Amino acid sequence: MRKKIFIITLIFFLPLSIGACSPFAPAPRSVAPVSLPEAFSLYPAQAPDASPWWYALDSDDLNQLLTRAFAGNLSLQQAWARLEQARALAIQAGADLYPDLNATGDTTHARQRRENGTTDTFTTRNYAIGLSTTYEIDLWGRIRAEQNAANLTAEATREDWNTTVITLAANVTTTWARILSQQSQLRLLEAQLKTNEIYLELVELRYRKGIVSALDVFQQQQIVEGVKSQIPLVEAQEQLFHNQLAVLLGQAPGSRLDIKTTDLPMPEQVPAAGLPADLLANRPDVRAAGLRLESADWQLAAARANRLPALSLTGAVGYGPADIDLMIDNWIMSLASSLTAPLLDGGRRAAEVDRTRAVIDENLAAYRETVLTAIREVEDALVSEHYQRRYLAALDRQLQAARYALVEAREQYRKGVEDYLPVLTQLLAVQNLERDLITQKTQLLIDRIDLYKALGGNWTDTVVAEK
Repeated sequence: MRKKIFIITLIFFLPLSIGACSPFAPAPRSVAPVSLPEAFSLYPAQAPDASPWWYALDSDDLNQLLTRAFAGNLSLQQAWARLEQARALAIQAGADLYPDLNATGDTTHARQRRENGTTDTFTTRNYAIGLSTTYEIDLWGRIRAEQNAANLTAEATREDWNTTVITLAANVTTTWARILSQQSQLRLLEAQLKTNEIYLELVELRYRKGIVSALDVFQQQQIVEGVKSQIPLVEAQEQLFHNQLAVLLGQAPGSRLDIKTTDLPMPEQVPAAGLPADLLANRPDVRAAGLRLESADWQLAAARANRLPALSLTGAVGYGPADIDLMIDNWIMSLASSLTAPLLDGGRRAAEVDRTRAVIDENLAAYRETVLTAIREVEDALVSEHYQRRYLAALDRQLQAARYALVEAREQYRKGVEDYLPVLTQLLAVQNLERDLITQKTQLLIDRIDLYKALGGNWTDTVVAEK
């Protein structure tokens, strides 16, 4: 009995050690995918901050919105479901490294009737239970290569989830900033409307005294109505951004979210961007592209191994009324192995190898493109913020000059030296510049958000812990 059990153990556990051979394992990739610049063009290299970037904006509203978004965003939930699918597929890919064990059972019940002068009825009952197993010895590492490929694909899917988190944080913050921008525009329009109505009262007073013509009154009325016409557009746009933000939070649009922040935050100094090479580790989309390239390497190893012979073992045991020793004898006698060697398959396996090599070429090109795109996005964000700050400074100087010109034009008009046209021109210039200044400050904040998004980071681990 002990000898039989030892034979069974040897037969079923010896393949587990034999299957460790993997002659087609891909060599590690040590060559850089592209030629990386030594540093970004505008700012010196410093180690980036690893903490969540929105803390720099110092807004409780934004912190709460992002917490709700991480918990309720539907795109993020879809990405997590895809991650769970990929992990399940990885488990399935490695399942063939172990034998299958299935329970079998059947029973028969028969009745026979015989008439020989008398009628006799015979009842026969038979039953059998047993176990069956199949196992393919991984001689060339095909199954192991498929498992490695699936594991790497699951890791890449995890990085896709991290990318979705980073994108979601940027989208929520951008939408929040646009809401604040519209609220600032609305407050400015209401203030400009009051100012224009005061101007209108003064012009009407001068008209009643016969000092100015009706044209001055109509021109000022035109400015008043022009400001009034802008207010519904701003209110509508604000509500649209509220709807967009609600969907990002996983809520039904249509209601206004409670946002207590009133002032549009202005970003301080540019954050440390690090080196371009840091993006290889800090950008989850770059990491995902690299993992998919490694996965394709292992898929090629599996395709090459699949062209070689495969060795499979099958076994079965069953018993009915017999004793347990007979069961062991039957088990030993029913063990079998089969060797399958592909001879003619119409070129299917060879074509699969060629296809997988092409997949590697595709993933290599995608990886290089992802790296270059990551560097470009950081460069673009740095350049945009640098020149946007210069533009804002010039715009602010232009606004100050327009305000001085408005004061002078108004004084000349009051003294009767000039007509109302210079006042009208400067008033429009000042109010347009004031509205444009809010728009451009919003754009500066969005440029900063784009920079944070482009830099990536590993802060998404905190979101995973919360989930």
